[in-house]
Amino acid sequence: MITEKTFLGKLKTYLLFAGPTTFIFFTVVILPFLFGIYLTLTNWDGISATYSFVGLKNYLSAFQDKKFWDSFILTLKYVLYTVIFTNVIAFTLAYLLTSGIKGQNFLRAGFFIPNLIGGIVLGLVWRFVFSNVLVYIGNSLNWEIFSRSWLSHPEKAFWTLVIVSVWQSSGYMMIIYIAGLTGIPKDLIEAATIEGANSLQRIRHVILPLLAPFITVCVFLSLQRGFMVYDLNIALTEGGPFKSTELVAMHVYEKAFLSQEYGIGQAEAFFLFAMIVTVTLVQVYFSKKLEVEQ
Repeated sequence: MITEKTFLGKLKTYLLFAGPTTFIFFTVVILPFLFGIYLTLTNWDGISATYSFVGLKNYLSAFQDKKFWDSFILTLKYVLYTVIFTNVIAFTLAYLLTSGIKGQNFLRAGFFIPNLIGGIVLGLVWRFVFSNVLVYIGNSLNWEIFSRSWLSHPEKAFWTLVIVSVWQSSGYMMIIYIAGLTGIPKDLIEAATIEGANSLQRIRHVILPLLAPFITVCVFLSLQRGFMVYDLNIALTEGGPFKSTELVAMHVYEKAFLSQEYGIGQAEAFFLFAMIVTVTLVQVYFSKKLEVEQ
């Protein structure tokens, strides 16, 4: 095998194999991102052919937008619950489905299927469930909790978002945890058992430390999904009732495209991007500190 040692030779090889991909990534991702940052400094409404430079005025307007901060705080609450519940349920399912129970492969496929359903379809299906099926069951059995649609109550509507999101994502995270659990040497589990450790002690002192890299990945993906959710939000609750479930991604979309304040909406989107990057980097940094080598 001949290797290129000169700079031009390496550049030629790179352009030959990775050049097209790099070009597509640069034109589809990098250039729109940079142009979006530029638009945060203008007063473009998303329609006009002309616009003017306004400096940091859009960022100031974004920080003064009370609805933006309300939706952002609501999104933080939503992310907190979905990350915790998703990973706890996913780990529990993965642990049970690697214990050798009958039909575990079938169950793995069954729990993973909700992840294959798009957010719009998923939201519409569960909207029918919460508005019709559960209401019918609640009235038939005199269950007060389901006597009225949860989507008509601000607090309960928020929990519908959490429930459906966890139901959708748990199966995907379960697969990642299963990959981690199957890679743990059985000798370590057997040694802990011989030493007298019960199942909870084995999970706490042996399994979880060795699963730290997989926990890092799952929490990272959960955070990313939670902050960027939009399709499920609009299909399930439409931000209602009375904007009580309008998450930040929906607010940014409405600010930019429906209110025709594209510069402000883009500034809020950039702030959201910066917050996601900050939160995920902090999460990955501290998670890496908890990892141990097998």
